[in-house]
Amino acid sequence: MKDLIGYCGLDCEKCDAYLATLHDDQALREKTAKLWAELNNAPILPEHINCQGCRVEGVKTVFCDQMCEIRRCALKRGAATCGDCPDLESCPTVGEIISNYPEALANLKE
Repeated sequence: MKDLIGYCGLDCEKCDAYLATLHDDQALREKTAKLWAELNNAPILPEHINCQGCRVEGVKTVFCDQMCEIRRCALKRGAATCGDCPDLESCPTVGEIISNYPEALANLKE
């Protein structure tokens, strides 16, 4: 499995926070912060949009680093990803991701 597949199975290489960090793209940071703030009803600012991937060393968004229940659970269980968990397909924590993004489930099963 690629290092840039998140604990949840999403591909970090396709994430706007990762892309904004990789290309130092301030416009993408601003667009992503606005969208994520609206979606999460939270004060997310452009300076929060810096991430090198949730499973690799380096900077992470505040959400990924401190608030993501999926990441917390995997770290607590010592799992490389949710794909290592026997409860994967019935798990409510990762369930919304895998139900909305079938490619995430496929990534976790690789």
